[in-house]
Amino acid sequence: MRKIVSTIFTTTLFITSLTALAQMNKQKAAYSFSNLPVIAKTSFKADTFNIIKYGAKNDGITLNSKAINDAIIACNKKGGGVVLVPKGMWLTGPIELKSNVNLHLQKNAILQFTKDFNQYPLVASNWEGLPQMRNQSPLWSTNQTNIAITGFGIIDGAGEVWRMVKKDKLTESQWSKLIASGGVLSDDKKSWYPSEAFFKATKMKNAGEITPDKTPEFYNSIKTFLRPNLLVFTSCKTILLEGVTFQNSPAWNLHPLMCEDLTVRNVYVKNPWYAQNGDGIDLESCKNVLIEGSTFDVGDDGICIKSGRDAAGRKRGMPTENVIIRNSTVYHAHGGFVIGSEMSGGAKNIFVSDCSFIGTDIGLRFKTTRGRGGVVEKIFVKNINMKDIVGEAILFDMYYAAVDPVPLKGEKRDAPKVELLPVTEETPIFRDFHITDVVCDGASKAVFIRGLPELSISNITLDNLNIAANEGIDIQEAKNVSLNNVNLIVANSNPLINIQNGNVINFKNINYNAAQLLFRIAGDRNSAIKTSGLDATKAKSKTEFLAGADEKTLQINK
Repeated sequence: MRKIVSTIFTTTLFITSLTALAQMNKQKAAYSFSNLPVIAKTSFKADTFNIIKYGAKNDGITLNSKAINDAIIACNKKGGGVVLVPKGMWLTGPIELKSNVNLHLQKNAILQFTKDFNQYPLVASNWEGLPQMRNQSPLWSTNQTNIAITGFGIIDGAGEVWRMVKKDKLTESQWSKLIASGGVLSDDKKSWYPSEAFFKATKMKNAGEITPDKTPEFYNSIKTFLRPNLLVFTSCKTILLEGVTFQNSPAWNLHPLMCEDLTVRNVYVKNPWYAQNGDGIDLESCKNVLIEGSTFDVGDDGICIKSGRDAAGRKRGMPTENVIIRNSTVYHAHGGFVIGSEMSGGAKNIFVSDCSFIGTDIGLRFKTTRGRGGVVEKIFVKNINMKDIVGEAILFDMYYAAVDPVPLKGEKRDAPKVELLPVTEETPIFRDFHITDVVCDGASKAVFIRGLPELSISNITLDNLNIAANEGIDIQEAKNVSLNNVNLIVANSNPLINIQNGNVINFKNINYNAAQLLFRIAGDRNSAIKTSGLDATKAKSKTEFLAGADEKTLQINK
């Protein structure tokens, strides 16, 4: 089916529409991107501290933790400069970056973090938005200013000794080799764990969460479960990550937490596609960030915005804000650009432009769930190219269930139970999103918007979309949604547009190849659904009304 859709996508009709629609709404898009945040830049002295002079050896055997950290300490004490990692293989334990230090990797330098768990002490940290005990991150810094990791080398987190792996994500020979290496299988034999302690901890709820009843002995008993993120910078200011490859992380790859003035430029972030929680970059409660010219090919979300989880995130109350993401590419990932699901502190003033998503599970992914609370607003996205998206090209979902976005073969999932609940501080809010100029060659569904019955997703504008997909548009529990200048090439158009309890939904200049059914309207809480510039004659059937929907709620104008 995907090949058929892709073939249709390249028709003259589609290309013609693409050229015409690309000229529309440019003034509106330019306005939203005309006042971008300013990010403070790092600056370092030229003084260079070569790690070899502090005893480091590039034999791949010597543990160089002390030598590298000694060089950083010396550089910091002398007012800063460059700590040089020359070409070669440098085995090391955790490295702490300090103020005014630029850790610079020469070309063909590999900073290889050790597989020895004993080198990573347990520390109070943060995981998925909650205070957690974790193993010390390989690269870390707290309360430092003017820091950088730059150059041309590779930083490898030895993630293979930390992660669990799902059988369905490997070939038969890969699975057999993994089992032969040791470890423990789950009861259903579908998941592999690196240790019995890891497997035991997976059966506990938030095993690593810091609570008064847990002792140091308890945390040590599940040490291998408490995977670190490869890089964690906490409450740091004026940061640069440039040029380096960050790969093979135990959990998340790059995790700036409560940081300010961060630039990420021309980095390559890489994980196996089966890497559980192998996110590319997670900006959590950060302010003033630029990500540009970078490539992500990972096992979970690619570029992700977070701000804490549930009550802990709301108590912190620090949104991720003033973020520019541009000229970057995401290959395999659960989502290309993502907000959530831990967004309880909120997110605002996010600007994403000129990015490509190739083979991601979802393209633009905005996810949350009841209990989070928080407000996500003022999100601007433009000039996005997508190819071979497995799930939805554009997705808003307030029923996130902490599972992979695309079910594995044979995996059965039930739709979430829809019930009306009271609005409280735990109710998340999605509003004020503006997405324009999107081209997608192949997806399961073009657009999916699913809000909560007690609090709709609201004020969404989608302009200049050119999408080839198996299915069209699905809008549930949403209000004040506008889709303008949309070209859809769909394989399954029954219906082309589905709406359930939508209020003030406007379609303008909607073009499509064909439709068995144009509109399906369901629910008794619809109102003011209108179209203009839509040729209904190409559809075999125009409308279907279900579950109490009133025909008067839909007005179709050619």
